[in-house]
Amino acid sequence: MRRVLTHSVYALLLLGGSMGAAPGHTTSAALSPPSFLPLPPQKPGKTIEPYQVGKASWYGEFFQGKATASGEDYDMYNFTAAHRELPLGTFVKVTNLKNLKSVIVRVNDRGPVTPGRIIDLSYSAARALEMHRKGVQKVRIDIVESRQAEMAMVNQPAEPR
Repeated sequence: MRRVLTHSVYALLLLGGSMGAAPGHTTSAALSPPSFLPLPPQKPGKTIEPYQVGKASWYGEFFQGKATASGEDYDMYNFTAAHRELPLGTFVKVTNLKNLKSVIVRVNDRGPVTPGRIIDLSYSAARALEMHRKGVQKVRIDIVESRQAEMAMVNQPAEPR
């Protein structure tokens, strides 16, 4: 129990003062993982190979409310992604290789449909990685154990709608 509490407090400290949502504004984004999470402690000399490295893009308002491959409605303010092969419900850590910012997202859709891209991110995930203006960015994808991702979940600040 102490370990879970320590991890939760640590995640809250990483998020800093950005924990509040706009008054009266509620969203299902509260169930999304935080934008930036620390890597789990690694043994010295151990190198972790990425699952995939390649170009990421994002999708937003045009798809808002439409059904995803998982059956849930797409919400551009949740931390979700579309991947061609990973099982739906898989959590992945996506790192922007230009600025090294990371986000944990849950795969809930299939795509991207554009050749040469390995993942499509929700608007909020792209914004957290600071790639929403450019549109396409080289990223690294690492699979995260669902238990580890669930332990890291805290109240995510709501995006302005």
